[in-house]
Amino acid sequence: MSRLSYYLLPATILLLIVTATAAATSPPPIPKFTGILVFGDSTMDTGNNNHIPLAVFKANHKPYGGNFPLGHKPTGRFCDGSLIPDMVAGRLNIKQAVPAYMDPDLTDEDIRTGVVFASSGTGYDDLTAAIAQAIPMGKQVEMFREYIGRLAGVVGGMEEANRTVGGALVLISSGTNDFVDNYYDLKIRRLVYDLGQYQDFLLAKVEAFVKDIYSLGGRLMVVSGLPPIGCLPIQMSASLELNPHHRSCIQEQNSESQSYNAKLEKLLPELQASLPGSKIAYANVYDPLLDIVTEPQKYGFEETRKGCCGTGLLEAAFLCSPWSPTCGDQMAAKYVFFDSIHPTEATYRVLADTLAGQLLSVYSPPPPPSPSPSPSEKLRSVYSPTPSPSPSPSPSPSPSPSPSPSPSSPIYF
Repeated sequence: MSRLSYYLLPATILLLIVTATAAATSPPPIPKFTGILVFGDSTMDTGNNNHIPLAVFKANHKPYGGNFPLGHKPTGRFCDGSLIPDMVAGRLNIKQAVPAYMDPDLTDEDIRTGVVFASSGTGYDDLTAAIAQAIPMGKQVEMFREYIGRLAGVVGGMEEANRTVGGALVLISSGTNDFVDNYYDLKIRRLVYDLGQYQDFLLAKVEAFVKDIYSLGGRLMVVSGLPPIGCLPIQMSASLELNPHHRSCIQEQNSESQSYNAKLEKLLPELQASLPGSKIAYANVYDPLLDIVTEPQKYGFEETRKGCCGTGLLEAAFLCSPWSPTCGDQMAAKYVFFDSIHPTEATYRVLADTLAGQLLSVYSPPPPPSPSPSPSEKLRSVYSPTPSPSPSPSPSPSPSPSPSPSPSSPIYF
């Protein structure tokens, strides 16, 4: 070994180690979506209900919106600030807020990058939407069809519109109102279905909805499961436990949420397999929200059993009014729930921070077909002498392509 090689070898080894370590710890690249399209209920609605005169549930008044970053004013979001669609769009570098499709002030750029079709109070069950005078999920599909026509006018034709829709991230979150309104509190559907039958009825609706979105060109979908319904403050109140010190999650309702989620998680990969070119991921909101509720101190929260608005036991929508006392915009960050149903912006941000990695793992581009040598292999190549060529070398096999992510990999929001 020459003197120069003697000095260069340690530096070469160190460089290889540093390079390999940096590659191993680099975050996955942010997926490139053409836009974001959002369907569902009040966890997704950024203001559509503002434009429905008879809608029962609206959040276009104070105290909603006090922490919303663009203006600190009510927007129709059932929250003190931003919702999950806004946060996801921001993380994906699409835009900082996703507007409602029914907003009369939509710009061409809004149409190009995506909108929200969701409606507060709706569900997969049309009866749920009828009770709340909300937009049924089927009507949201029709709005989506109309949107595609508007998009074609913005982007220069149907071919480009179809490309945009096919490359957009589609978020779907619904089902909670079906159980709360129709099964637990009003008990209308209990007269017709037992629990398992009602779950299967709703899952058939989910399947039909996903197929409708697919038929219109949607390919990259995320379908949310149920939260721990028994931990919503309004459900604790419905059990007639109004003493804040004695309130706790209703375990039976939580177990039933879990059993529905298990069925949904099984259904989605089957749907994906039947819809060529689709990628349909399950969003597990149950586990992270339950962890926040049961161990709030880990996340900086102090109140889990009531909302920030009014008494926090029953107030939501028109009951959470401009005249309702609140915990205050600053103190809202210490509350898991803003009203008796909906999380605070702080809760949504914890969910996003905790679970966004799953989105990257599912939708980031796959690794190249030929993996780079491991650090140990690189080091062996530095130390090992070059072997003599074999007289009759056999052809090297072609590398197998890296597998794509499992269709049943859960994704969290």
